[in-house]
Formats: sequence, C-alpha cells, structure tokens
Amino acid sequence: MAENDGVPAEVIEVLGRTGMHGEATQIKCRILEGMNKGRIITRNCIGPVHIGDILMLLETAREAKKLVSR
Repeated sequence: MAENDGVPAEVIEVLGRTGMHGEATQIKCRILEGMNKGRIITRNCIGPVHIGDILMLLETAREAKKLVSR
C-alpha cells in the first residue's frame, strides 16, 4: 500500500449534520483493513453519504467529537 492510499471504512450509521451551516455529516464507520481493522470510529465527512457506503480514510486514529443535542 502506497503512502497516499486510503484505508477502506464502511458507513454503519449516519448520526446527523454538523458544522456551522450543517455542511458536514457525522457518521460511524467500521475500519475494514489495516492496523485498526474492525474498530468502529466516529468521523465527519462532506458530501452525500449513506449506510453501506465505503469511504477511503487517509487517517484512522482520530475521531470526531460527538454531536451535542440542544
């Protein structure tokens, strides 16, 4: 795997919209390969995303802060 390749992750849950104007979507995804294989993390992503989609993550160690409902 080259340094610029991503790690595949499957979207398992869409949590909601986030960002100043709701431009990002917070999701839970399961890492499918690599050192963190099987781990479920929370990430923010931009663009249309649905359950079952495969994302290519460049970095799998960080997680997004959880959404706070007010």
